[in-house]
Amino acid sequence: MILKKSLIIAAGLALLTACSNEAQPAKEEPAKEEATVVKETPAETEEAAEAPEEPAEVEEKAEEPQYTLNTANWGVEPIADAPAEAVLITIDDAPDKHALEMAAKLKELNVPAIFFVNGHFLDTAEEKERLKTIHEMGFAIGNHTQTHANLQGISEEQQEEEILAVSKTIEEIIGEKPKFFRAPNGSNTDFSRALVEKEGMLLMNWTYGYDWEKQYMNTAAITDIMVNTEFLRNGANLLMHDREWTAEALPGIIEGLSKKGFTFVDPLEIEGVE
Repeated sequence: MILKKSLIIAAGLALLTACSNEAQPAKEEPAKEEATVVKETPAETEEAAEAPEEPAEVEEKAEEPQYTLNTANWGVEPIADAPAEAVLITIDDAPDKHALEMAAKLKELNVPAIFFVNGHFLDTAEEKERLKTIHEMGFAIGNHTQTHANLQGISEEQQEEEILAVSKTIEEIIGEKPKFFRAPNGSNTDFSRALVEKEGMLLMNWTYGYDWEKQYMNTAAITDIMVNTEFLRNGANLLMHDREWTAEALPGIIEGLSKKGFTFVDPLEIEGVE
């Protein structure tokens, strides 16, 4: 009887020991998984927090101006290491009949430019679409007044209307205000200068242009004078218009300037452009 009881007790102790040994790994394994999660999560969070920093540096570098506008001669001058032998292309009276064609030719040649816009060329849906397309092609847009009025011959109230009306229309079409202003005939007033500055536009005239003169109203003549004029120099601000003969001559003008060693200034890289 005593022997039987001893065997029963021994068997019971053996069973308890076996259960205790099987339960131990089950307690340790979740602990290991939990520890692994705690170690990895902070590292992943830290990497995610640091990731957005790199694009900000690239954007800041891209916004650095490369040229400054010299208001004494309306040319552009290089900042730091920007190429000095460069010219700025500008097209006035857009978007009339040929601006979109001119933009397409410049785009194909990879040449940037400013298109200065008159409000009376933005009356129809088709005209508005032209401007939108030119902007979407990457070209800068400038304000050239509502009706191409001589600002020196009208009142301050009229000057304000001429400037603000077209800026409002441009913003409605392309989603942003024009970045540049050029007065018709280059005729500014103290009032217009102050208003343009208040509106955040860079006031600009030009170095030379010829396509409104009768003797240059053909492709060969305007091509020759734009490339070979005595006024061509580093930083020259070239004025052209939305005209048939200028549109036809544009590729030849660009080619001629390139052969002379000139590159083309991106207007959005001029100091003061917001």
